[in-house]
Amino acid sequence: MKTVLAIDTSTAQTSVALIQDGEVLFNKSHNDPLAHGEVLPKLVAQALAVNKQIDLIAVGMGPGPFTGLRVGIAFAQSYALAAQIDWVGVCSLDAMAAGINQSEFIVSTDARRKERFWARYKDGVRITQPAVSKASELEKFGLPILNEGDYFPDPVALAKIALTSKSVEQPIYIRKPDAYPLPTGVKFRPMTALDLVSAIAIEKEVYGKTAWSADQFKSEFAKSPKTAHYLAAGIEGQLIAYAGIFYVADVADIHTITVVTDHRRKGIGRELLKRLIDWARVKKAQAIMLEMRLGNDAARPLYESFGFIEISKRENYYGPGLTAVVMRKELR
Repeated sequence: MKTVLAIDTSTAQTSVALIQDGEVLFNKSHNDPLAHGEVLPKLVAQALAVNKQIDLIAVGMGPGPFTGLRVGIAFAQSYALAAQIDWVGVCSLDAMAAGINQSEFIVSTDARRKERFWARYKDGVRITQPAVSKASELEKFGLPILNEGDYFPDPVALAKIALTSKSVEQPIYIRKPDAYPLPTGVKFRPMTALDLVSAIAIEKEVYGKTAWSADQFKSEFAKSPKTAHYLAAGIEGQLIAYAGIFYVADVADIHTITVVTDHRRKGIGRELLKRLIDWARVKKAQAIMLEMRLGNDAARPLYESFGFIEISKRENYYGPGLTAVVMRKELR
C-alpha cells in the first residue's frame, strides 16, 4: 500500500488530501489567498491524524503567485526531507483540469495584475505550456475557459498524477515573483518622535498641501501601543518609509503607508502593509479599512493583492476635487 499526501497552494485555496491505494482518506481545502502559511500546517495535521504513515508527498508546482506557491513547495520539500521520503511536483493546472469532461478547453487561475495563468487541454491532455496573459487574450481562442473560483486544483487528482507522471522539479513561476527581496540594509522598527523631522520633510515632498503636521503625528504616537501602531523603515539610520494603523471598535484603519520616491517598488511598502495587517490580527480586529487617492494606480494593485476591495468613494476627502477610494479587508 502506498499513501500519498497531496498539497497545493498555487491559488487562493490551500488544499490537502491523503489517498491510499486510490482510496481518499482525507480531502479538505480552505479559501483565503493570504492564509496559506497559517492554514497549511493545520490541514496537514488533520490529515496525519487519519494516517501518519506517508510514503510520498505530491505538491502543486504552479503556476501561481510566488508568495502563496512557495509556502506549499517549501513545506512539502521540508517534510519529505525530515521524513526521508520522496516528493513529486505536479503542474497545478493539470490537477485542476483532471475532472473536467470537455473535449477541448482552457483552465485559468488568477495571476493578479489583471492577468491569468493558463494552459490549453484536449481530451484531458495539456497541449500547451503554462503561460500568463491578459484575460481578454484568452477569449480569442474561442474555447470554454474554466476559471479559478469555479474550479481549483484538485489535491486528489494531484496525488494520482504524482503516481503516474514524471516529477516537475522546479516551481512554475513564469514571471518575476510578486514578493521581491528587500534591499540590503533595510531595517524596520517602531516609529517615534525622533523621526518627526525626517517624516515631515517626506510628507511635504510626497503629499504637498495635504501633508500631515508634526502635531498630527504626535497625536497618533500618543495612542501607541494600545490602539495605534507606527512603523519606520530606514537604511543606515536614514528614514525611507513609514506606516501607521489605528484600532477602534473591532476595526483597524490604516492611516498611512509612505515610501520615499527613490525606494519605491522594492517591496518596502508591501512589507510595511504585511506588518500592519499582522498587528491588526493580534488585536483581533474583524476588518481593516484604508483610504487611497483615486488614480493611485501604483498602490491599488498592492492593496488588492492583500485582499482589500473597494467599498465606496469619498469626494473631496484630500481637498477640493481630490477623491478617496475607501477599501476594506475582512479578517474573519
